[in-house]
Amino acid sequence: MDSIGPVGLQQGEGTPGCPQDSLLYPSDSSELVQDCLQQFKVTEPQLQQIQTSLLGSMEQALGGQTSPAPAVRMLPTYVGSIPHGTEEGDFVVLELGATGASLRVLWVTLTGTEGHSMQPQSQEFVIPQEVMLGPGQQLFDFAACCLSKFLDTLPVGNQGLQLGFSFSFPCHQTGLDRSTLISWTKGFRCSGVEGQDVVQLLRDAIQRQGAYNIDVVAVVNDTVGTMMGCEPGLGPCEVGLVVDTGTNACYMEEARHVAVLDEDRGRVCVSIEWGSFGGDEALGPVLTTFDRTLDLESLNPGAQSPSDGATRVHTILQDLGLSVGALDVKIVQHVCMAVCTRAARLCAAALAAVLFRLQHSREQQMLQIAVATGGQVFEQHPRFLSVLQETVMLLVPECDVSFIPSVDGGGRGVAMVTAVAARLAAHRRLLEETLADFRLNREQLAVIQAQMRKAMDKGLRGEASSLRMLPTYVRATPNGSERGDFLALDLGGTNFRVLLVRVATGVVRITSQVYSIPEYVAQGSGQQLFDHIVDCIVDFQQKQGLSGQSLPLGFTFSFPCRQLGLDQGILLNWTKGFSASDCEGQDVVCLLREAIRRRQAVELNVVAIVNDTVGTMMSCGYEDPHCEVGLIVGEEGPALFTSMPDVNSLSPVDSSGTGTNACYMEELRNVVGVAGDSGHMCINMEWGAFGDDGSLGVLSTCFDASVDQASINPSKQRFEKMISGMYLGEIVRHILLHLTSLGVLFRGQQTQRLQTRDIFKTKFLSEIESDSLALRQVRAILEDLGLPLTSDDALMVLEVCQAVSQRAAKLCGAGVAAVVEKIRENRGLEELTVSVGVDGTLYKLHPHRRTDLAKVQLWSLLLPAVLPRWPTSEESSGICWTRAWNPLVSSQPSHPRLPG
Repeated sequence: MDSIGPVGLQQGEGTPGCPQDSLLYPSDSSELVQDCLQQFKVTEPQLQQIQTSLLGSMEQALGGQTSPAPAVRMLPTYVGSIPHGTEEGDFVVLELGATGASLRVLWVTLTGTEGHSMQPQSQEFVIPQEVMLGPGQQLFDFAACCLSKFLDTLPVGNQGLQLGFSFSFPCHQTGLDRSTLISWTKGFRCSGVEGQDVVQLLRDAIQRQGAYNIDVVAVVNDTVGTMMGCEPGLGPCEVGLVVDTGTNACYMEEARHVAVLDEDRGRVCVSIEWGSFGGDEALGPVLTTFDRTLDLESLNPGAQSPSDGATRVHTILQDLGLSVGALDVKIVQHVCMAVCTRAARLCAAALAAVLFRLQHSREQQMLQIAVATGGQVFEQHPRFLSVLQETVMLLVPECDVSFIPSVDGGGRGVAMVTAVAARLAAHRRLLEETLADFRLNREQLAVIQAQMRKAMDKGLRGEASSLRMLPTYVRATPNGSERGDFLALDLGGTNFRVLLVRVATGVVRITSQVYSIPEYVAQGSGQQLFDHIVDCIVDFQQKQGLSGQSLPLGFTFSFPCRQLGLDQGILLNWTKGFSASDCEGQDVVCLLREAIRRRQAVELNVVAIVNDTVGTMMSCGYEDPHCEVGLIVGEEGPALFTSMPDVNSLSPVDSSGTGTNACYMEELRNVVGVAGDSGHMCINMEWGAFGDDGSLGVLSTCFDASVDQASINPSKQRFEKMISGMYLGEIVRHILLHLTSLGVLFRGQQTQRLQTRDIFKTKFLSEIESDSLALRQVRAILEDLGLPLTSDDALMVLEVCQAVSQRAAKLCGAGVAAVVEKIRENRGLEELTVSVGVDGTLYKLHPHRRTDLAKVQLWSLLLPAVLPRWPTSEESSGICWTRAWNPLVSSQPSHPRLPG
């Protein structure tokens, strides 16, 4: 069988691990020595099998499998972050169990400057035998006393101290500062401790001592301390490896993979407890007769593997039938080398399983990572590390691994765990303070609902109001009997759509094409804009074989208009980046008809003008007779127009929505300025301007103010700037800048990229908040923006995005609640079933906007019942929500639809 050659030697050459024929052994012992050392050779396939077996056991343990019991225990340590170099302060460390019958106290000062550290001060205390075997309280009182004696030598004063507790015994940890002792090892047998929280026992002892104000922040084992204490290398240090009297490893696992945590975000350090691996005979092929003899004579037969290289040289020599002589020394050297080499290779196979898991779970072609090493084997056997490195490279060539020795035996790492916990707690407070104003409660939403209702009433009466409440002259919703072929035009943002709609019994077929609106057209003359629109229509007709036909045409014009009839709409003002001249104050239907006449030989019958909100309601209403409300929540803004070489270039591009608006069916008697007292009228609320009178001031944050002032229309469209995707990305960017200035994000380092306006597109919010994305993908999105960040940063950015988008959803939900409550009261009903037709890329693409809009209304008791519905039509403008509306009773009655 082929074997893995040790460091610096090729297979077939003489090696310390595999004595060659050229070695001069006595003829009667040479063959016996060769046979003996041959047993310690481990082949590459054997190592790969061990790696695979351990990897499988790790996955079983992470998934919570209990039958059959996995060969390793994957214990979460509740350490959720590694150091990033900004930690600072003074910390106390108490080590118990790391060095046998003694404990050590350390004072560690962290400077907050990466690469610059101060030498810890420490003192070791020998634990008397009677304390190791006596009552548990006596042990912890002894520890508290030693702690006080050590601190007496330092100028501590009355300052509060944060302590990290290194407790190197088998424990069941349920929190960063909660750990229950499973069983004593290493000669300790203190009564009344097993099954108890050792952190609480230490706290009680410190309190009985009463000398210092000490807060026990974290409890960790020596392996975690080793990982946390290593100096940063070429990659992040996310693996700890200890090979001492025993062996263990830990690494940073994705929290969503640890079943016992029930977490779906972030990472957590997992202690593998791999010393017992092999009890399931996974190591059977590499166990020698000497391993089995040693195992039978140990304290726990069958429970620990031989990978720590523990041997009894004298026993081996006796089993060989040799008496010690001059040549025996050389034989012993080769035996020790063989045992040490095998131990390093076995350790490498286990470590390769961890690295393989990290590389594949993070989907990285090349994993660059540092492994912190600790323990006397590394310190006393330099060859162990070299063999370990070469074997790891052989088994996982896709991993670029650097090995970094631990600092001060892991004591500094325990302090670092404490420091990281303190940093995270401080950053959490700053984050919560920053986002507090975005977390709207029930009372605040009820106020918004009432304010909008008041503004609606004033607008309907023709009084001064931030809601224009414009009649659309649409007097009925579809009843399903509509038939025929129709053209539709949709102008409302960066792009322009032309649609052919064929309505037949039970089916609606839609053909559409999207054309760009060049910036020079949107901001040129009105004649140029409408000539371009007609050019697009003609191009579409030619492609669809409609040239020469005169079809009814509906014009979706999503800008503020005062309608004088179904086919008359006076443009009040441009929005969304448009500024075409000679249009404001003009009837846009007339402007379109004039452009049609200029084109000649084109027959188009413009029969109606509506905005996109009304179109959404009517489209959804064709499928759902209860749909009497339309809502638009768009995404990308108009800042980026598609550049085109000339007006005749009609290349189709993707479409996107922009702002937000709502419409609904109002009682005609309530609409001032329109004749008639019976029937209904669709009202275009233009609710993006809600709050322009200052009524939203109490909810506006400094970040909203910054975005507003940088916009093209300061102090206008305040509601829209809190809701629509056109602005949410900018709000997030300003929050990230603020948190960076506080040192909460990106290590406090400002980047020019984040200073760039509109760099944080709203589509990133949708991508970042997607449930299907792992944290690594969130990081990838942000890194593509040029933002170097840690996992902690990614989690905080995610929380910022959630806070901003949830506030938008809640405000939108409160507005919808005001509208449907108005409809219910208009009709004098105790209950109302109504559907809301919704469109807009932010609503469609955001992973939680639909559920957030529903949740806020349920949670705030604004709407007592929610039944989501999905219409079947492609152009049905999104989702219809069916609401059983009753302010007192939650039920779902059936009501006939309104007469047409």
